[in-house]
Amino acid sequence: MCGIAGLTGEFNSQAAKSILLKMTNRMAHRGPDGDGHFVQPGIALGHRRLSIIDLSTAASQPMTDPSGRYTIVYNGEVYNFREVKAELKNQTFQSNSDTDVILAAYIEWGAECLSKLNGMFAFAIWDTVEETLFIARDRLGIKPLYYHFDGTNLVFASEIRSLLESGKVPRKLSRATISEYLRYYTINGPNTLIRDVYMLRAGEYGIWQDGNFSTHPFWQLTPEDPQVHTDNYQQTCARVQELLREAVAKRLISDVPFGAFLSGGIDSSAIVALMAQVSDMPVNTFSVTFHEKAFDESPYSDLIAKKYNTTHHPIRLSPDDFLKDLPEALAAMDHPSGDGINSYVVSKVTRQTGFTVALSGLGGDELFAGYPVFRRFEKLHNMRMFYGIPTPIRSALGKSVSTVYNNQKTARLQELISLDGTDFEDIYPVFRKCFDDDEIVQLVGFHTPANKQLLQVIDEKELGRINGLPVFSQVSVGEISTYTRNVLLRDADQMSMATSLEVRVPFFDHELVEYTLGIPDEYKNPVFPKKLLVDALGDLLPGEIVHRPKMGFVFPWNQWIRQDLKKFCEDRIFRLANRELFNGEVVRTMWKEFLNNSKRVNWIRIWMLVVLEDWMERNGIEA
Repeated sequence: MCGIAGLTGEFNSQAAKSILLKMTNRMAHRGPDGDGHFVQPGIALGHRRLSIIDLSTAASQPMTDPSGRYTIVYNGEVYNFREVKAELKNQTFQSNSDTDVILAAYIEWGAECLSKLNGMFAFAIWDTVEETLFIARDRLGIKPLYYHFDGTNLVFASEIRSLLESGKVPRKLSRATISEYLRYYTINGPNTLIRDVYMLRAGEYGIWQDGNFSTHPFWQLTPEDPQVHTDNYQQTCARVQELLREAVAKRLISDVPFGAFLSGGIDSSAIVALMAQVSDMPVNTFSVTFHEKAFDESPYSDLIAKKYNTTHHPIRLSPDDFLKDLPEALAAMDHPSGDGINSYVVSKVTRQTGFTVALSGLGGDELFAGYPVFRRFEKLHNMRMFYGIPTPIRSALGKSVSTVYNNQKTARLQELISLDGTDFEDIYPVFRKCFDDDEIVQLVGFHTPANKQLLQVIDEKELGRINGLPVFSQVSVGEISTYTRNVLLRDADQMSMATSLEVRVPFFDHELVEYTLGIPDEYKNPVFPKKLLVDALGDLLPGEIVHRPKMGFVFPWNQWIRQDLKKFCEDRIFRLANRELFNGEVVRTMWKEFLNNSKRVNWIRIWMLVVLEDWMERNGIEA
């Protein structure tokens, strides 16, 4: 796990080295174990190293092959690198690292090497003979890769802040994407909040040569020919357990201490149970515990730790501990997010305990219908008779409901009642909204329709394939492509790497994902939470874990923003209101309504504006 950076073009070698140093220094937290640079005419590559596999200097980067033709910088982990290495009979290796294997695989197979790799990765390879730069990102988008192409030259990095430090990227807010941030409190790739800065899409590679740059998919979340599996329920359960066990086993490869986050919920408990099965040593587990019984999950995490004889590390925290770490967490944000504080604090204390790698249960909800959005989508999708009523009549009904109950929930209900249809592209863009379209127009004077933003994430051809999937799998694709990839995975990366901790996510093994998307809805039907996953694991999960009451720590944001953080938030709200892009009167009115406990303005609406302004100030971004 590391940080990478690079640029192409005509430049003075000394100047290029200076730029690279600025870029890699800006993300030194991603790689405290080493700093390397490669500069030749037309190319400059930089690397920060967090040593995980092969801790020797032989695995340092940038790494050049024995012929001197190819040079790589790489961030991530390829879990099957030994199997791939065994196929490369004609290649020479200079280390025991997966970096060496990726480089050799590219030399052997070119872009086709990507189909061989199982893991999370972002890398760049320079070909000195062809003067070609090849960049790639893993299938699920677990590792980030940002770039700016000015029409001739390319600049790329693991973090936006590193790109900005190059001096090649204007520090300008993208007005084209601000409405998306307001709608979903994030930006879905490939766009970002910085003008002309993009994310390489998940499952995509790019090629720069002679001043031209093009991108190409090598894997897509939705299969070309969606098929529903014919396995019976018992066979499906057996296959799910097999794939998840294999995913966990792959992710135990490490030359440094590793552990697992354990909340005591189904997903993290499943990961720990399987780790205990496949590991030849006791599993180290980390749990955050609280004095407040209302959201303390320690009885459940303790139960799993005892059942699997883990070396357990309970971390006692209070809400004030999170509040104290808030400035650090905000400073860690490479891209603004309405979430992520929890990830930062847990990662920080895990790293301080002496561990460099941790497995996470992230992804179980997305694959096994764990969110309420699955049921809501299914109900709307099945209401074809209702949506056969002419739209003007349904819209009038929605307006009457909104008039009687004027709050955020009824505004969302009005929008759902007025939909044109019940296909994925009709329903899904309405979910997970923060601000509605009319409110966005009031704030910034314009908005980009949600369906158009969806088409930037999922193209029309893929939409056709999505509609051929089972209903719950359609929601899985929507969640993974948007909220999960651009909030949860991004936060997991930026917050953990801010503390130099690598987080691995077995549920997002692409082979498990591919199989799960083809499972029929009746097998996933959540008559109790994540029934299919629970049944697949059998007696690995105690009944107390499966049927426990819904819990989890909820930050006291309403109290914090009105009391402890009032001055902090108010200062940033007022500074945001003074920016030309925003309607200052509307922003200030929202703040007053929130302080007066208006039901129209919840804390997340205020907090996402505070975070946006704080991020813009820290990075010198002009609106």
